[in-house]
Amino acid sequence: MVSRKLAFGLGVFVQALGLAKGDVTVYYAPGQNPLQATGSAAAAAASYTGVAAYNPTTLTPPPNFPIQLVQGGVPGLSMQIPGHFFGFSVEMSVVDQICDTFINVPFLNLIANLVARSGQFMIRVGGNTQETAAVIYDTIANGRVMEKNLTGVSNPTQTPPLLITPGYLALLGNISSLINVNWILGVPFYTPPNFQLDIVELGQQYLGEHLIGIQVGNEPDFYVDHGHRSPGYGPQDYVNEFGELVSAMNNPANSVNQHLLIGPNVDQGWNLQDVWNTGFADTYNNNLAALAVERYPTDNCFAQFGTGTPRDPQSLFPTYLTHQSAQDMASPYPASTAFAQTKGKPFYMMETNTASCGGFAGISDVFGAALWGVDYAMTMAYNNFSGIMFHFGGHNVFYNVPPPTNQSDFHQYTVGPIYYSAIVVAEAIGPSNTSQVQDLGANNGDPNTPAYAIYENGQPVRVLLVNFIDDPSGNSDVTSGISIGGGQTGLPGTTPASVKVKYLRASSVSQKGNYTWAGQTWGTQFSSDGRPVGDEQITTINCDQGNNVCNIPVYAPSVALVFLSDAAQTENAGEPSTTYATTARTKMYNTATVDPAVLATSNGAKQMSSKLASTSKGSASAAQGIRAQLPGLGVVLFVAFGGLGLLGRGW
Repeated sequence: MVSRKLAFGLGVFVQALGLAKGDVTVYYAPGQNPLQATGSAAAAAASYTGVAAYNPTTLTPPPNFPIQLVQGGVPGLSMQIPGHFFGFSVEMSVVDQICDTFINVPFLNLIANLVARSGQFMIRVGGNTQETAAVIYDTIANGRVMEKNLTGVSNPTQTPPLLITPGYLALLGNISSLINVNWILGVPFYTPPNFQLDIVELGQQYLGEHLIGIQVGNEPDFYVDHGHRSPGYGPQDYVNEFGELVSAMNNPANSVNQHLLIGPNVDQGWNLQDVWNTGFADTYNNNLAALAVERYPTDNCFAQFGTGTPRDPQSLFPTYLTHQSAQDMASPYPASTAFAQTKGKPFYMMETNTASCGGFAGISDVFGAALWGVDYAMTMAYNNFSGIMFHFGGHNVFYNVPPPTNQSDFHQYTVGPIYYSAIVVAEAIGPSNTSQVQDLGANNGDPNTPAYAIYENGQPVRVLLVNFIDDPSGNSDVTSGISIGGGQTGLPGTTPASVKVKYLRASSVSQKGNYTWAGQTWGTQFSSDGRPVGDEQITTINCDQGNNVCNIPVYAPSVALVFLSDAAQTENAGEPSTTYATTARTKMYNTATVDPAVLATSNGAKQMSSKLASTSKGSASAAQGIRAQLPGLGVVLFVAFGGLGLLGRGW
């Protein structure tokens, strides 16, 4: 009887399900519908009349798109790209937050990871705050190397004038003494001809050969909008003022190297061709170390500062998850990068990121930004940029940053998505300085699955594949069939017996933190000391040499970096990253310690009672009054803090 009742109940339940008539609509962000993105099709639903839970409809797997590579004489390659192509831009006013006066150990470890892959690293220190910086030779309270005049803020971004000491430049020099970091410094340019040249003089003194550029002007095409020049200020005015700076540097009293200058550093306010038409590059050819621009895809200034146009991050998010974004960012510049090559000058993207004015929550700090950063950087390399520097501000932005300064004693760094982009691109381009990049237009130009080939000395060595689609089901995973020679090339097939692949992965484009690169991660918020956690996982994929193809799965979402030979992979492995101990300095407060001799002979009941008080130096606490009531709390604190890895460590 029990079984009959159960059967009857199930029958009624199924019948009720069959009577349900409600429609369900599934919404996808534009360009992110996995069926649309892959061209998959479903079987005719009308052929099945049962309930949805048992519908046998299947989807056509995403296509296996071919990538045909050839050896030697490949048309359409970029120029040779330097290994340190991917760099960082640090706002001049926040160097003390990112590096710290002491030099934060996590910062050293993070940069060491990149130097191990690229041989050297490039950091620009500047931005809006470079324009009003001045050197003072007096000390600043609490041993700081910099002070902000918050009563004199300007610009829509509320930029404060800076006072910096020689110790500021010494800090950068000390970093370069530990790691092979090269610097570009911004020189104040707001009040010509009264230039403040102390910054570059001290830069030369403390940085030496590691000073590779001096940025002249930060977005001068916006000077009028920011109230720093009179209406009508244009390209010729900038070029004239550039000449005034060169003259000031030629003054023997200054002793400044005037051959390291970088300009014009404009955004989209002027037509670049109008700048070149002034004769700028020819007139100052001997003074120019490089030509440069700055650009962001959009801004978040309204939310941050109440200026400009309101932006909706939710509607903007899908625009970052397509190759079209990178192509749009590169589209204004092919003529200018070609022009720079005729002048023998590098061409830099001096400052960029997901959005100016600090980026967007939910865009700048999620895995989608890591995919975007990889695709964007590789597109700029393909378009003959010599370097691209992703900008990092302070704690009021959504880019990756160290912990807030009042938490730096017990929290560590938050490593955001763009750092992962830097690691991937460093390995893709490699340290040889001979790499050439080709946008393959793969998968019939599908903007969801861009792909790049990297050549060295005419030979394909690596392939980088991106899948922007957000679909954890696996239905939007794609497979790339990579072939070398053979087919319609007229050349013999030379596909290797196997290849190695590293994956950049996360569960979703919206995931915050804990991404993995070849199985290793830099963790979540406040968790990284700069060293990757976990064992490296490099996937070996056997190829079908009979059919001259290596089938590479590219998960949705992910990046796959394919090494076509063992040499191509070991070249990019570099030397082991130098790591720096987290006990570099001894802390005298905000620590949990106990005398080992006391611990060995005590159950913790009373020996720590005289130590229990406030965690703030110099203050008292109501905790003193409860010592007698909680005599064992000392050991509890010891175990808790020791278990968290805080005991005996100094930050």
